[in-house]
Amino acid sequence: MRTIIDLPPHHVAQLDRFSQHEKVSRAELVRRAIAEYLARHTPAHSESEAFGLWAKRQEDGLDYQNRLREEWD
Repeated sequence: MRTIIDLPPHHVAQLDRFSQHEKVSRAELVRRAIAEYLARHTPAHSESEAFGLWAKRQEDGLDYQNRLREEWD
């Protein structure tokens, strides 16, 4: 996917120098930077994963809850 971003001139100059040194394109450097940022800032578990926590259990969640509450009596 293509996207357009605005960068300050000094960032572009730094990217150009670094891309020449690393012998990769400026676009590749930006892709690597984004991938690294996402790897560092993406939570280990997303909220959507919580909905599948009981998928492999044999016992119904409500039955489990009721069984635990019986211990209180």
